[in-house]
Amino acid sequence: MQSKKQPTRLRVDLRHWLRRGRRVWTTAFGVAGCVLLLRILGFLEPLELAVLDQFFRWQLTPKNDDRITIISISDEDIKQLGKWPLSDAVLVELINKIKAAQPQAIGLDIYRELPNEPGHAELTRLLETTPMLIGIEKLPDMESPGVDAPNALDSRNQIGFNNIVIDADGKVRRMILYWTLDGVAKTSFSLQLAQLYLQPQGIRPKPSARDPNILQLGQSIFPPLQPNAGPYIDADTQGYQVFANYRQRQFDTISISEFLQQDPSQDAALLRDRIVLIGSTADSLQDFVLTPYSGGNQRSAERMAGVQLQAEFLSQLLDNALGDRPVLATWGWGGEVLWIIVWSVVGSGVGWMLRSPIKTLGATTALSVGLVAGCYLAFVGGLWVPVVPPLLTLTGSTLAIIAYLAHLREELQKSKEFLSSVINTIPDPIFVKDVNHRWIVLNEAYGQLIGHPTQILIEKSEYDVLPAHQADLFWEQDRLTFQKETEQESEEEFTNANGFTYCIATKRSLHRDSAGNLFLVGVIHDITERKRMEEELRRTTAELAQSNAKLRRAGDQLRQIAFHDPLTGLPNRAALETMLTEALKLAETHQKYVALLFLDLDGFKQVNDTHGHRMGDLLLKAVAQRLLGCLRGSDTVARLGGDEFVVLLPAIAEAQNVVRVADKILQTLGQTFAIEEQAIHVTTSVGIALYPADSQTIEELLAHADAAMYQAKQLGKNQYCFASSVTVSESAHQSSLSNAREDDHS
Repeated sequence: MQSKKQPTRLRVDLRHWLRRGRRVWTTAFGVAGCVLLLRILGFLEPLELAVLDQFFRWQLTPKNDDRITIISISDEDIKQLGKWPLSDAVLVELINKIKAAQPQAIGLDIYRELPNEPGHAELTRLLETTPMLIGIEKLPDMESPGVDAPNALDSRNQIGFNNIVIDADGKVRRMILYWTLDGVAKTSFSLQLAQLYLQPQGIRPKPSARDPNILQLGQSIFPPLQPNAGPYIDADTQGYQVFANYRQRQFDTISISEFLQQDPSQDAALLRDRIVLIGSTADSLQDFVLTPYSGGNQRSAERMAGVQLQAEFLSQLLDNALGDRPVLATWGWGGEVLWIIVWSVVGSGVGWMLRSPIKTLGATTALSVGLVAGCYLAFVGGLWVPVVPPLLTLTGSTLAIIAYLAHLREELQKSKEFLSSVINTIPDPIFVKDVNHRWIVLNEAYGQLIGHPTQILIEKSEYDVLPAHQADLFWEQDRLTFQKETEQESEEEFTNANGFTYCIATKRSLHRDSAGNLFLVGVIHDITERKRMEEELRRTTAELAQSNAKLRRAGDQLRQIAFHDPLTGLPNRAALETMLTEALKLAETHQKYVALLFLDLDGFKQVNDTHGHRMGDLLLKAVAQRLLGCLRGSDTVARLGGDEFVVLLPAIAEAQNVVRVADKILQTLGQTFAIEEQAIHVTTSVGIALYPADSQTIEELLAHADAAMYQAKQLGKNQYCFASSVTVSESAHQSSLSNAREDDHS
């Protein structure tokens, strides 16, 4: 009867084999599951994009693309031509000179929605008679209502959109080939030009043989990008998007002013049978984007001009069609999951087999290098294989196994020490078993715990008095102790004969007598109350953490509302007064000046009247950004309201430094603002008050700076004036100055 309840030897051996390998599989799938969760939640997307960018930068720079030439329009060109946008007459002259060189196609990467006299009639006729020319349009999106192409090109379907997709970090890694707007299919600017160039070779876009919904151009098939493709998680893949497989090729570039001035034959070789792109590279027009080759943060990173980006897209499409560059493809979700699990198993398996931390870390490093190198080679061949998730699973599973083996070694040492500590006088429940798992010695505490007299338990096992599932657990723990011959610790639930369930911790060790008989000695600790308290403590800790998080979020929101201007995000008056108080204390301690610059925009009312209050708000935001960009990190820019700003310069060594800052502010704000493709020009009047020369209180400093600003307006605006130059009689005219202020702010 008893032998039927106990596991057979085959069952014991099978459990032993499975248990030895279970740690490897548990670790592998546990780490892989955690990494997959991070991947699904999007936490790994920035790292994956960074690796993708690095792969692009590792590629050797290819030779120049002699199929494309750029006619660039720089700030110096605009200055020489004397006008922006370029007049229609200048474009007529430019296009005619390009046509004379017999190019394959001309791409006009300049918006020409409206006539720009003189020369509009001539430009219209030229566009209608130049089938090789493709213009641009901007399709409506969340940020812009869009810009139409010239009617002369639109009616002949000689247009392409130049909309781009920008990732969360501000970089362009995808290009759009097609878009559907109001049921009408639109083609991208680069694809339109590629079709013109490839047309003589008989290459045209067509549905692929495997799927009519997938584009094929020449030798390449362009599967549309999916929301979770490659490094992306739930990306916006509207339209027909594909990866931009950059090569950072160089293109022959000619300045428009030089091209118009010199003999056409000088540049004929750079234009004949090529695609000629006409576009802006001027800093003032701000037509620049970040690409994978842009390092650093978004402000300091090197940017690519829009016309160069279109050239890069066009070069890729031509290479793809001719089989010189692969279309960057990705795995499906199933392949990525399997890829992550495989590397997790490799990491845990290496750690389990080597067991030495130094050898394991060395092997893991070598595997990591091989993984990155293999993924890079696949990338060069046109396949993006995930890098960050397998690296994390490889490293995480290896470290988890190392930590587990270290724990086993520590417990083994404890077991050796425990062998000498087990004595018969321990008050805790103690049992002694033979190799057949039968009780041979029990103390009274054990009999009280199990609920039976010790006399009736001798020569019996747990299967005679405990539920089967609990007896299986005790049997397995005892078997492991005999098998490993080391001390074992376990925690389990235990139900005694009276029906009361305990949480117990059992320590098991082996003892061999002088005759060589092997016994198992177990010491039990009741941890029921401790488990209850631990669970209650965990619950309380979680509740406290949640409450603290809510309080912190509420406090952050209140501080943001109380001390910042809602439109520009700059500090408001309350925050300025706090910062000014600290600056005055610091200046007094170190014998420094504090400068307070009161700024008021000249002509802001005209902007509101002409362009509307929404444009005025955008102008105020742009002014705030320019002020932040031209000052030190220790300086403060605040907005008091309307078009009034205050600049706080702490710890100024001499007053002459303030003059340089004021000149820089006037120069910076005097430059034309390009807002929603409209040129806005304003100036500013600046009043300057110094501490302690002009006043030693916050209120008086603000008042003196305000009065000095009005003096600057009276003197003709777009200048600065120190408070020390404003006389008492001039201050008495505050009423008339206030009227001027109201007129300028309305």
